[in-house]
Amino acid sequence: MPRGIFNWTFSDVEHFLKERSFRLNYTDGSHYYYVGHVSSSLKQVCVPFHGKESIKPRTMSGIIRQSGIDRKEWLGK
Repeated sequence: MPRGIFNWTFSDVEHFLKERSFRLNYTDGSHYYYVGHVSSSLKQVCVPFHGKESIKPRTMSGIIRQSGIDRKEWLGK
């Protein structure tokens, strides 16, 4: 279970994005690109897939920034 910005896996991020109407656009190797509308603007998010390994906090910050979704919503605060 994700806790703050730590311990997010690919599956956690994918589930979070799909709940907010993002959809898979394409894949390039081990990177999955999701697109969705946030505040009436189109956003694209690149999510790395490395099995069940946790996504590094700095990478997770980039995913949050790319998505345009409020950081508080991601971190559950």
